[in-house]
Amino acid sequence: MDYSIKIGGEAGQGIQTIGDTLSLVFSRSGYNVFTHQDYESRIRGGHNFYQVRVSGNPVMAPKEAIDILVALDAKSIELDTAGLTDIGQVIYDSSALKQKHEGAKFLDIPFTALALEHGGSKIMANTVATGAVLGMLGIGLDILLGIIKDTFKKKGEEIIKANSSAAMAGHDYAVKQCIKCSFSAAVEGKPKMLIAGNDAIGLGAVASGCKFYSAYPMTPATSIMLYVASKAKEYGIIVEQAEDEIAAINMALGASFAGVRAMTGSSGGGFALMVEGLSLAAITETPVVIALAQRPGPATGLPTKTGQADLNFALYTSHGEFPRVIFAPGTPEQAFFLTNKAFELAEKYQIPVLILTDQYLADSQWTFDGFDLTKLKYNDYRLRGEAFSSLAEYKRHAFTESGVTPMAVPGDAKHVVVTDSDEHDEAGHLTEDIDLTLKMMDKRLFKKMPQITAEIEPPNLYGNADPEIILVGWGSTYGVIKETVDAFAKNKKIAMLHFSEIYPLPSTKKLNYLGMLKKAQKTICIELNATSQFAKLLRTESGYTFNRLVNKYDGRPFTVEELTGEINALIG
Repeated sequence: MDYSIKIGGEAGQGIQTIGDTLSLVFSRSGYNVFTHQDYESRIRGGHNFYQVRVSGNPVMAPKEAIDILVALDAKSIELDTAGLTDIGQVIYDSSALKQKHEGAKFLDIPFTALALEHGGSKIMANTVATGAVLGMLGIGLDILLGIIKDTFKKKGEEIIKANSSAAMAGHDYAVKQCIKCSFSAAVEGKPKMLIAGNDAIGLGAVASGCKFYSAYPMTPATSIMLYVASKAKEYGIIVEQAEDEIAAINMALGASFAGVRAMTGSSGGGFALMVEGLSLAAITETPVVIALAQRPGPATGLPTKTGQADLNFALYTSHGEFPRVIFAPGTPEQAFFLTNKAFELAEKYQIPVLILTDQYLADSQWTFDGFDLTKLKYNDYRLRGEAFSSLAEYKRHAFTESGVTPMAVPGDAKHVVVTDSDEHDEAGHLTEDIDLTLKMMDKRLFKKMPQITAEIEPPNLYGNADPEIILVGWGSTYGVIKETVDAFAKNKKIAMLHFSEIYPLPSTKKLNYLGMLKKAQKTICIELNATSQFAKLLRTESGYTFNRLVNKYDGRPFTVEELTGEINALIG
């Protein structure tokens, strides 16, 4: 069993409601789920879709083939009917679309009429459609009815009863009328956790003790702030919607300097405004975690589409030279644990750490059996209370063998904590002394960097242990590359190297990935940008050049069929 359900229509028609509800039903039924969305940057109108892939086996990328198309507008039928599988079906409401389609693949379901008859309001047409999809798949309504009860419990029994009746009406209609449906979805077992990439970043921040999050809303980074805000009261977190991104990063730095773990986030245009704040974090050695949610540019570009074109921006932005760490998770699980590691490294080495995400990873939902919380790390590296007050003197930037100075919390002792955005001496006061300048640069950069590099994990190796063909990717391409490797594994000695800890590049001590690349016959770097930014980074840092490059930069992610076709053309 491996079905793809696509809900297409205009913004404002409830596409996400149907998709989210179906995903919850499937995950709570024990199925493996992967979802992704494509939407325009407008409140109403246009053409959007939400695609749910449900399977008995783990799935982690979208497919082009569609098994059930829920067409809420005529555009969906025009664009997506050709992608139906042999058993594929289109369900639509001819009265709402004002058009009738004949043929074995079309099932006309009166969503609106059934909603009015059984729910008392046409707004419940989406509930009818949700019930209908479950009826086509042969899945019962118990879990859906439970979701309806939880969702509408504050609105009273009448609303719950009306929506439940609408769901049952859609389910019964599909069971009776879809006589040509040949879908089979047996119940799988234990419920699974369903989580999106940006929600996993937010959850990772909460689990890592973040106490301050500031941001200005900007797609696709906003959902991180919304998630943290949803947990703010429960976990004592301050979430500040700043007036702009300049204020956002400076607020985060102020909170961090004052003694709490702090984070901010934005997309490319907002991150551009944070550049001076990034340098301020570096010279004052103030830890901060920054989420950079990539979207295609330049300028406003494609605000709601996806891409990986901001790697160079993250690597080289800001002025001066200083250590930074860049992570690019490929799954929500990686996003959760890498956010935890971002806070750990930021606090330990008093540096900025960037987490790269994108619209595809941000909005995609995956199922997991759960996250192993024993892997979380939390160390308080701050100098507080008695440990601080017992010191004879305190210098915020004192020279140490490791380059890391004890980081005191202002106000916890009689000592004054001083720093400066100009070059400064050990006590934090401005200086232009040549010897001090050199020593401070050595302290911040050359002493810390080898220690930081030692903490960076090697790329994930998946597939053949002695591959002749290696597919390399980073960030959100993890799932589709993994499924592509599976597609060729029977006939080819093929493997994936996926980088999620991008910079500094990992050493080859734990995994000699450079040796593997040099030994392989064909190495292919796959990126969602036009200029192969990661391939160039690897060449710059190591001298290694890939045999082949696969690039996609139209704002859409790779599908399994698309990438498999690209790789097949290259390897034969």
